[in-house]
Amino acid sequence: MIRLEKATKIMTHKGTRKTILDNVSVVLKRGKSIGVLGRNGAGKSTLLQLLAGTLSLDGGRIVRSGKISWPLGFRGSFQGNLTGEQNVRFVARIYGVDTAELIEYVEEFAELGDFFRVPISTYSSGMKARLAFGVSMGIHFDYYLVDEITAVGDANFKQKCQKIFETRLADSDVIMVSHSTKTIQDYCDSGIVLEKGRVSFFENIDDAIEQHDKNMRHS
Repeated sequence: MIRLEKATKIMTHKGTRKTILDNVSVVLKRGKSIGVLGRNGAGKSTLLQLLAGTLSLDGGRIVRSGKISWPLGFRGSFQGNLTGEQNVRFVARIYGVDTAELIEYVEEFAELGDFFRVPISTYSSGMKARLAFGVSMGIHFDYYLVDEITAVGDANFKQKCQKIFETRLADSDVIMVSHSTKTIQDYCDSGIVLEKGRVSFFENIDDAIEQHDKNMRHS
């Protein structure tokens, strides 16, 4: 379960203050995969980072039970001067999982070859995405936070990513941001709509999509 209690978050961009969460209270229960909908700039990616704990609230609190991933589409937490292996080792220690097992899993999954032991600052964006996805799939989470499913690599690698992700979701929930309504419908059964600092929860994902579409028509 994830519970937001009077959560408030204000971001400043180019000198303009914008309220992402305005005294929001909502409960996200286990057993529900949730699609996050909202117009561009509403703060969907920011919300995922708040749920993950990589950003802090300005007011209120977020109560978490269970293990929550970082946003899968987010690769900003890697240290560029460390190798891929060293970054994986660091993540393993943070999350309290077996270091050797995680390194072995990610090295095989990400298919980076010798680059696995080269500083990440030399990686292409695709290589970073492979590493990030491999690390995420190598740790079993109760919630997987997904900020746009980014398919990387050739067709075989994309198929491998899809297969392992769906395997993980057999025992876990997903909270997903995507610009693709079809992707949201494929993975999520419930939804939340983020609009002008307010969060509305819908048990049925189709109802959430309908509300989001209505908001967009009245923009």
